[in-house]
Amino acid sequence: MKPLSALRGVALAALLAIAPLLPQAASAQTAYEANLPPEVNTAPALCNYVPCSEVLPGATSFSERKGQPPYVEGYSEENGERKLVGYVVLSTDVTDTPAYSGKPVITLIGLTPEGNFAGIKILKHSEPILLLGIPESALTEFNDQYLGKFVGANIEIGRSRPEEDMIGLDAISGATVTVIAQNQVMMMSGAAVGRQVGILEATVRPQATFVDRGRTLDWATLVEEGLVQRLTVKPEQVGLKRDKEPFIDLWFGYLNHPEVGRAIMGDTGWRDLMGRIKEGEHALFVIRAGGKESFKGSGFVRGGIYDRVQLRQGQDVFTFRDLDYLPLWGVQAQGAPSFTESAIFIVHSSSFSGAFPWKFIFLGNRVDRETGARTFLNFDREYWLPAAYLEGGRPVVTKPDAPWVRVWKTRAVEIVLFSILLVGVGAVYAMRDRLTRMSTRKNKWPIDGFKYAAWIISIFFIGFYLMAQPSITQVLTWFHALLFQWKWELFLTDPFIFLFWIFIIVTVFLWGRGLFCGWLCPFGSLSELLYKVGSKLGLKRFQFMLPMKWHNRLKWVKYFVFFGLLAVSVLSMGLAEKLAEVEPFKTTFLVGLLNRSWPYTLFAAGLLGLSIFTERPFCKYLCPLGAALAMPSTFRWFGLKRKQECDTCKACAVGCGSLAIDDKGRIDHRECMLCLDCMVMYTDEHACPPLAKERKRRTKAGLPLTPIGKDGYYIPIKPVAPAAPRA
Repeated sequence: MKPLSALRGVALAALLAIAPLLPQAASAQTAYEANLPPEVNTAPALCNYVPCSEVLPGATSFSERKGQPPYVEGYSEENGERKLVGYVVLSTDVTDTPAYSGKPVITLIGLTPEGNFAGIKILKHSEPILLLGIPESALTEFNDQYLGKFVGANIEIGRSRPEEDMIGLDAISGATVTVIAQNQVMMMSGAAVGRQVGILEATVRPQATFVDRGRTLDWATLVEEGLVQRLTVKPEQVGLKRDKEPFIDLWFGYLNHPEVGRAIMGDTGWRDLMGRIKEGEHALFVIRAGGKESFKGSGFVRGGIYDRVQLRQGQDVFTFRDLDYLPLWGVQAQGAPSFTESAIFIVHSSSFSGAFPWKFIFLGNRVDRETGARTFLNFDREYWLPAAYLEGGRPVVTKPDAPWVRVWKTRAVEIVLFSILLVGVGAVYAMRDRLTRMSTRKNKWPIDGFKYAAWIISIFFIGFYLMAQPSITQVLTWFHALLFQWKWELFLTDPFIFLFWIFIIVTVFLWGRGLFCGWLCPFGSLSELLYKVGSKLGLKRFQFMLPMKWHNRLKWVKYFVFFGLLAVSVLSMGLAEKLAEVEPFKTTFLVGLLNRSWPYTLFAAGLLGLSIFTERPFCKYLCPLGAALAMPSTFRWFGLKRKQECDTCKACAVGCGSLAIDDKGRIDHRECMLCLDCMVMYTDEHACPPLAKERKRRTKAGLPLTPIGKDGYYIPIKPVAPAAPRA
């Protein structure tokens, strides 16, 4: 059989192994990438397009969208009169908080008039973990925990803490990032409606007292001191092709401060503006210095809401209608950029204060390349007047911890233990020369003891307990995040995966992929341990390695799998996530062999069963993650040592379970699992043929056996100078 035909055959077999699963997944996960009508985002009659009655039991009619952020009122008919049953809000009208996929979980939420959650329905999600493995019903069960709870309660993921008045929710094992994002969506959406309808008290902030030094500020000073801020959105962030020109480039600032107002509008213009607005109202300016997109949006044409611009201060959201707009005819500050669009917006609310930080939000219309659907994304930039411009300086503001910070605090002990493990394994491997010198071919425990301990800890602590098995899906997610919109918060939410990838990236470029793949990968460790246990249980006579010629052909299959998944992800991330089930990691650690349908269980169990008879079959021939890490391993800084005699001596190659040593004695670090068996032999004077030959020669000649040097040879014997003849 030709090599190319063999590769095609193996690739086809891999696809056939998971093909039966795809229709099942597509039918079961009805909310995964569901095709929602585009009117969902903009239509006044929201409930004509989504099942509002399912989240608000008893409601028979619904109002149009009202308020900002918008919500819907639901009514029932009693004795010919309408009775308010509650409220319905679409989560993406409030926040587009991304979940693990980088996309929001679009949720329809119902609230009672008293402010309790009445119903929750997932309309659409893109979560890979809920695509296959963990059923979508798990997210539904998670959401059911909110039912009956008050929108103003302190609800977090984890155990309840009555002393802190905190209600805890049970997370979904293996989907921590998803549920943390969903909790943020639920609480923000509920609070946004609650404040508008009077369920929650509106926030009243003390107003600012400004310091006016009478200066005339130029544009450069305004920028340097943070009095004006810039918000730039790139085309790729809204699903368009990369371009030098931004999608939109905005500058904005707070005009109530005298020095800022005079710099932007001039003394006369600013005084006229302050005379027009009422006490307690606030003005800000916005100019568009680049990009073809308008920040005024369609609402500007209709005379309604400016649906592209918002302010957020704390949990309060402020939007603008046509009556909140004033024209800005020019910017007076010297050195100001040219602009094509400008506006002054007025905030009519005592809840807003110029003394506290606030965010300027641009809502961009993103085109999904996979489905063509359009959704809104929030792009924001914080603004806070410098302390020198406020009487008494900036007030003390206690910001709530970001969700990822709370996760790190909650799991601090486990994070410390995990970090110690990573550093410890790296330190042990850094001492490999000393440890391998202490080992021999017959007694490898000085090095194998650490290696076996790492395997066991990896399997049970990292794999089954922390569920921190790295996956090719993370590589695909990061690839798309780098192309479109990178958010650190998304990756920080899972601290163990985040730390693991830092370790992987560093060690791959230091030593190659083998330290992760050979020592700390939970599935790889389980596979290798099964092989070792099988050998001890008397199955050694059934164990085998593929002939080198077949290994050299089949090792390329994992690269085809990796590049295939990468190519498919560009066209459809959802399909790529389905095909990524070629990794048995989710079945083994996140869900469990007994909790999945038979094709997944058979596939994972088959690979583990095969591992008893041949070393790491999945790692060597199918693993797309291994392929992704193997390529940068080519550029590692440190490799394993070789002697000149290694070119002809094949002793190490005979015992290499990774088949990483070729017929010329060269080590392929892209395939090497860094088991260090060859390095034990490298300094073993009884096992290494060149050393054994030299040992025998010296013994026969009566020469002393000097120590073996770092290069793997005996240290040369210095000749003794003859004694001087006596006079």
